[in-house]
Amino acid sequence: MGTLAALVWASVLLAQRKPIDEAWDLLMKKQRPEAVRLLREIIQNNPADADARLLLGSVLQEAGDRAESIAQLSEAVRLRPRSAEAQNALGEAFRAFGNSRAAREPFAKAVALDGNFADARVNLGLILIDSGEFEAAAVQLDRALEILGSKPDAAYPHYLRAKVFSAGNEVAKAEAHLKEAVSLRPDFAEAWSDLGDARNTMGDDPGALAALERAVSLAPDDAVAQTRLGAKYLEQGKPHLAVSRLQTASRLDPLNQSTLYSLQRALREDGDDQQAEAVKNRLATLLIEKDKADQALLAGIQLNNQGADLEKAGNLASALEKYRAARALLPEHTGIRVNFAVALLRLGQWKEGLAELREVCRREPDNALFKAALEDAVSQAPIEFGGLGRPAKALTSGTRY
Repeated sequence: MGTLAALVWASVLLAQRKPIDEAWDLLMKKQRPEAVRLLREIIQNNPADADARLLLGSVLQEAGDRAESIAQLSEAVRLRPRSAEAQNALGEAFRAFGNSRAAREPFAKAVALDGNFADARVNLGLILIDSGEFEAAAVQLDRALEILGSKPDAAYPHYLRAKVFSAGNEVAKAEAHLKEAVSLRPDFAEAWSDLGDARNTMGDDPGALAALERAVSLAPDDAVAQTRLGAKYLEQGKPHLAVSRLQTASRLDPLNQSTLYSLQRALREDGDDQQAEAVKNRLATLLIEKDKADQALLAGIQLNNQGADLEKAGNLASALEKYRAARALLPEHTGIRVNFAVALLRLGQWKEGLAELREVCRREPDNALFKAALEDAVSQAPIEFGGLGRPAKALTSGTRY
């Protein structure tokens, strides 16, 4: 091709490039702020550009911007409801920001839209494992492994499949999947750690030790791997080596009771009784605090359920006090806070009730039921409390736990 013809062809190619391609170029050059700015301009000029919203939402997810990431990806899904990629991206954002419950639906939709979308099946499998639905998870992971074959990307579903087998006490099968995972990805630290644990259960001491040492070398800040290796050293009569690993694990995860128990033993066997006693006292304090937390949980749930019974019996004032006491014991329990908020609203205590509901929505911004409850409450609240003063609807609470 001559120089002139080449220049003409290049100009044609440039003319065919979309604005989003420039954003990709900026990202490849690690110019993230410039890419974000360009993507926002693209969306401002064309709000229906689903590709730009998908890319912007994913970039913002990596940057930790939860609110705008979810908003952009949700709009992308609205624009392309039959896009498996869009559904999967939304699910990944929900999961990244700690809302596995909200992630489940878009992952399931992605799989339904494209049964050969391995990433979506793996993501759905992980959500199912987290919820204890191991048989359903196995179906998704087995299909993902069929699709991926022996590619390095198959390492993670092998790792997850091993977790399903471990949950069913099928340790040998779990070990086989973990061996495959580390063969496909030799730097997969978590898989090495689980492989060491599986081999330890099977009585393969040399294999367990080799895998655990590899895991710690790859991920020295992994408290679980450090604890497992320390416990293995202790089991082999090497308390001095165990102490070093268990102290590191305890620094990384100070509240882990198993680590503290093993560390106490290792220190005593290594001849350091003073430090062992200090660790024993730490463990005793931790157990006392856990017992108090367990008692608070039990008492809080009981108070909430008593409030629900009183509310159903028509004694709303007494129910409110039960909910108030339950909330004081369990301030992080959003369900109890909802019961408390709705009881306040039903008794006309709008200011405090709306504040409670807003706090609940701040804590769980993806919960559609809580959002709807707040919208209903605001629409009914008197104007002087920031509401719209519309005719009242039936607000309901009284949920037992």
